[in-house]
Amino acid sequence: MTGLPLRQLLMSLGEPLVELQAAPAGLDVPVRHVSILDPEDPPTAAPGELVLAIGARGRAALPALRAAGRARAAAVAVKLDGPGQADALREAATEAGVALLSVRRETRWEHLDSLARTLLTGADDPDGPGGPEPGGPTAGDLFSLAQTVAVLTGGIVSIEDTSSRVLAYSRTSETDEVDDLRRLSILGRQGPEPYLAKLREWGVFSHLRGSEGAIEIAAHPELGIRRRLAIAIRSGAQPLGTIWVQEGSRPLTDTAEQALVGAARVAAGQLVRRRRELSADTRLTQTLLTGLLEGSTGPQSLATHLGLDLRRPATVLAYAPAATDGRDAELSRDEVTGLISVHTAARHRGALLAPVDSRVYVLLPELPPGLPAATLRDWTQETVDAARDHLSIPLRAAIGPTVPGLADVPASRAQADRILDAMGRGGVVPDVAALQDVQAEVLVSEVVALLQDRPELRDPRLTALAGYDARHHTRLAESVLAYLDALGEVRAAADALHIHPNTLRYRVRRAEQLTGLDLAQPQQRLLAMLQLRLPEH
Repeated sequence: MTGLPLRQLLMSLGEPLVELQAAPAGLDVPVRHVSILDPEDPPTAAPGELVLAIGARGRAALPALRAAGRARAAAVAVKLDGPGQADALREAATEAGVALLSVRRETRWEHLDSLARTLLTGADDPDGPGGPEPGGPTAGDLFSLAQTVAVLTGGIVSIEDTSSRVLAYSRTSETDEVDDLRRLSILGRQGPEPYLAKLREWGVFSHLRGSEGAIEIAAHPELGIRRRLAIAIRSGAQPLGTIWVQEGSRPLTDTAEQALVGAARVAAGQLVRRRRELSADTRLTQTLLTGLLEGSTGPQSLATHLGLDLRRPATVLAYAPAATDGRDAELSRDEVTGLISVHTAARHRGALLAPVDSRVYVLLPELPPGLPAATLRDWTQETVDAARDHLSIPLRAAIGPTVPGLADVPASRAQADRILDAMGRGGVVPDVAALQDVQAEVLVSEVVALLQDRPELRDPRLTALAGYDARHHTRLAESVLAYLDALGEVRAAADALHIHPNTLRYRVRRAEQLTGLDLAQPQQRLLAMLQLRLPEH
């Protein structure tokens, strides 16, 4: 990967997101990769990397700067709390020989990560050694297109997808008058909802859907919105996004609308190609990931495809929705999958999802060594809580063991499945669990499943007791099981069944009389405790 000169990366990202604080090696240093350094990770870097030091402010960022300098990284990006921090970090960056970038406090890290990766992708050949197709666009071309439109219209440009997420934008100068809508959209990656609601109220989006040309949005100084032109990006009748041009300190050019028509057609070609590439890449990733989880494909294919380290720790999380109260099962699965993907990506940028039947598996590759089990549990619990709070869908989640490398991922998935299977049979109470939390419950559930599949292993007297209950509408089997679970404590068992203790004593004696069982015998008690857990009981 040849990389993108730091100078060009800074020009594309611009003042809305980052500001250069120090560049001891100059601005022609090539940036080849982007990495996210989590506060819990040891400070590491690689040659040519832009390191996003999340959560490291002030002196806490010094280890990241020193590690980046030793590794000959290109730059380190941090958020600053005050000018005093900038002075200390600039000095450390100069000593380490690595560039220092400060990130606006309002900027979302995942947004900066996405945009920087897009620019770096566009700086390199997307089609391998043979080179790109003649005239074929790359991901970074959207930024180039935005800058071209800015020159032709005399305005400030952003390109968004159909969900109002910013895909690319033009550079701004110190004399440009950027309004709140533009500034907040770029900092937050997406147009702020109060402004979007106003645009919907004014009919802007409906006009865009029905118009082939550019439309004008008048200035609203009271809302901090300047005059704009906008045009829909389409491929046939399919909407792909929108190009917005904000009027700055000077009026837009007379040919601005014509320029937008051409730009929308160019953008359509780029977005269609990007969708096709992403779709093909997503399908391949899903195939390789599913094969790895099932053990039918070795780890090398996925590692090569995604550039993963085979020897770093990994974990599989497994999610299964419980009953959806009559909701469309496919819709619920799509909603749950989307929610899991968002929450997991927020915690681990390399997370991979594979929906398989009614379950959703998450592979967390390249985990930092020694990641606390409590951290994985917290991540998983956040997702389960979000599904309950936002989708009203109860989720069960199992945490597979952390394995030493990708080759052992099938074992992690198998153990997560064991836990979910036990949850589905009612054998595990928590909604999030690892095997060490519920070892006994899982093993008992698996023994009960064996009895379910092997009728010859069952005691016919207990089978007869279940049949008696079914014919006479009695609850003898249930009462015996409650009595055994309470270790013979009659009052506790009766309270669990909401009956009088004498009623329970009668039912237990009646069950022994009908079947010939002797619950004073340990072996018979053990078998009854297992067999009476079968679903038909």
